[in-house]
Amino acid sequence: MLGFSGSRERDGSEVERPEISAARIEPCSAGCQNDPDISNIANSLIMTAFDFRTAPHIHSGAGATARLARIAAPVISDRRRIFIVTDKGVRQFGLLDRAIASLEEAGLEVDVFDGVVADPPKDVVLLAEDQARAFGAEVVIGLGGGSSMDTAKLVSLLLGSKQRLEDMYGVNNATGPRLPLILIPTTAGTGSEVTPISVITIGESTKMGINAPPLYPDLAVLDAELTYGLPRATTAATGIDAMVHAIEAYTSKIEKNPVSDALALAGLKKLHGAIETACLDGSNPQAREDMLLGALLAGQAFANAPVGAVHALAYPLGGVFHVPHGLSNSLMLPPVLRFNSEAAEPLYAELATHLGLHASTDGLVAEMERIADVVGIETRLSQVGVSHNDLPRLAEEAMEVKRLLVNNPREMTLDAAMACYEAVL
Repeated sequence: MLGFSGSRERDGSEVERPEISAARIEPCSAGCQNDPDISNIANSLIMTAFDFRTAPHIHSGAGATARLARIAAPVISDRRRIFIVTDKGVRQFGLLDRAIASLEEAGLEVDVFDGVVADPPKDVVLLAEDQARAFGAEVVIGLGGGSSMDTAKLVSLLLGSKQRLEDMYGVNNATGPRLPLILIPTTAGTGSEVTPISVITIGESTKMGINAPPLYPDLAVLDAELTYGLPRATTAATGIDAMVHAIEAYTSKIEKNPVSDALALAGLKKLHGAIETACLDGSNPQAREDMLLGALLAGQAFANAPVGAVHALAYPLGGVFHVPHGLSNSLMLPPVLRFNSEAAEPLYAELATHLGLHASTDGLVAEMERIADVVGIETRLSQVGVSHNDLPRLAEEAMEVKRLLVNNPREMTLDAAMACYEAVL
């Protein structure tokens, strides 16, 4: 894990890092107080302390999975048994083939768990853990969408530590150590390949998050060729999901910081410039590469400046109605941004200006609604099976996602959540 402050080695032990996260300039001393201009500049540059962490190694290149054994050699080292976590769709479409071939040609043993489903239930994680233990896994690879990567993170942690899954829920409760971990996305959306976050489903519909530094991978690999065959609807929903990550990171109330801001702006710019081309011409190499990199940059941003009410209100849509995560975020983005504008108008105006739009919340919302219309995804809750009678339950469940709501720039209430759902019913 790469960080601006103390971090952990692979085995979970604390190690000393150069402490550069608390950059400060002291108020002007007597020697410059006679010059008011110098004094004012110095005092204005006092920086609030912040931490920033990300994956220590990122490799990006078309066709990278065909060279996976070589790229991953520093992580794999002398280990021989590689466990891949994925879903049946990824396997059936042959997206594993080049990775497996590369690993086996290097003399490594490979086993595959392809039972991951969207919003993976706890039982799926435990099934993957059991299979990995029986195989004697020494390295875990998550290759697929966010659900596959989230599951792989937890499998590596469960095999490497003595913690139970239930003891990991929440923030900084998972302590590690874990097995070596490599993450390879096949969609441009979640950014899970560079986040310390895993989200699973508990019971019928409750989404439970695990957020802790050991979930950062040792290596993230971007291979845009894995995304060439993505359906238009998936490209659109996951792409807007990534844009939501950038927008919410930029307006995060508690941990917003200059590094995350820069990444959010860069990621949003790439995604905005590529999403329509990627949806309309799915094999366009530049658009696919820009989408994948934009999603990674947005992932790095929100991993350090967490998301807020858009995600909190989207979670019940996935848990109760099994609406794909990206589409859930796309549906809830416009009403939440309008609600937040009272507190975040200047920040939304900055984002809109960065994209060449009218400098306002309305300008940003209008553009996101235009993109949703152009790429042809649903824009109303009624289109995904939600009725007015469902709204109270959705609002109540959203208000339970306190770990995200605290990051929202404006306090979200039960009534406000209801109003946001009603606005897009």
